[in-house]
Amino acid sequence: MKKPLFITLGIIVALFAIIYAFIYFVPYSDGIRSGELIKISHKGVIVKTWEGEISQGISGAQIFSFSVLDKDQEVIEKLQEYQGQYVKLSYTERFATFFWLGDTKYFITKVEQEESPHFRN
Repeated sequence: MKKPLFITLGIIVALFAIIYAFIYFVPYSDGIRSGELIKISHKGVIVKTWEGEISQGISGAQIFSFSVLDKDQEVIEKLQEYQGQYVKLSYTERFATFFWLGDTKYFITKVEQEESPHFRN
């Protein structure tokens, strides 16, 4: 009686591990976006994640929302430093996400400060 229960539980755990590994390690796309960094926050009640937004238009009509993994401390520090400035973000898009990783499917891997195209001389 116990053997089928353990086999069923083992299959469920293995299936979850495969799905998690696929979502975490297999990127859907990679890219770069530029815009004014308008928000970076550490939010959540039980599980806190780093979330941010950049404005990609003059009027703020096009907002790109993103998440940052806790392990990327250098990226988080740069985002906090560049708040309100024009930045270029390298990101990885995943097929899906889990609530403990972030709210979005876009995860920032690199941040660079850039000159705004709106204020060129």
